[in-house]
Amino acid sequence: MLDTFVALLLAHAAADFLFQTSRMVASKRQPGTLFIHGSIVMITAMITLGQVDAWPLVALAVVHVAIDIVKAYALPPRLWAYLGDQAAHLISIWAIAFLFPDLFALGLWAETIWMPGLMGLVAAFILVTVAGGHAVALLVGPWASETEMPQGLRNGGRLIGFLERATIFMLIVAGQPLGIGFLITAKSVLRFDTTSKDQRAGEYVIVGTLASFGWAMAVTWTVLLLVNALPSLGIDVARP
Repeated sequence: MLDTFVALLLAHAAADFLFQTSRMVASKRQPGTLFIHGSIVMITAMITLGQVDAWPLVALAVVHVAIDIVKAYALPPRLWAYLGDQAAHLISIWAIAFLFPDLFALGLWAETIWMPGLMGLVAAFILVTVAGGHAVALLVGPWASETEMPQGLRNGGRLIGFLERATIFMLIVAGQPLGIGFLITAKSVLRFDTTSKDQRAGEYVIVGTLASFGWAMAVTWTVLLLVNALPSLGIDVARP
């Protein structure tokens, strides 16, 4: 069952955060966009499971689209709505894995014993970096108009956030979580001039940084605990 869940988790991460463009997100109320996104959900699940078992995957895609419809029509663009939406998707994935636990075992990748662990790591990386960027943006978004940040590189802040979460992921996977402290120190030094001159800018940066670091650590450790329950990849989880 756990291998099926991890495979579907990777499929979800890919469908929602790699193959869903900003244009698709903006047009989520259009039936054509929902159909395309639902099809992507089903196709990515087929790929990660290594098989075409129509009814469970059709059901997964239908539930996924239904959750997205609720979000598009009934929920505001806020962090709590984003987290609720992702929680609902995870519950639906767990339900499919529980009801059809042998989906992965009957698929193309069943004999490759390290494949579920690798899928878990890839899913964790996507959730840490890309999904984490959306979460942090939604958290600090309400204060963006109140804060006058110095003009920097276009999308520079977004790239910095992506890289810092990716670095945290790699440090934890490598069993070197203490390195996160040095990363925090380095960013504090680089941002010192901005944060010391403007209290609002300083608080904005601190909130975003702590949220980004916290998300990266929580998601990485959680998924690695799942990975450690699968056939070994030779990676030991550094405990928080």
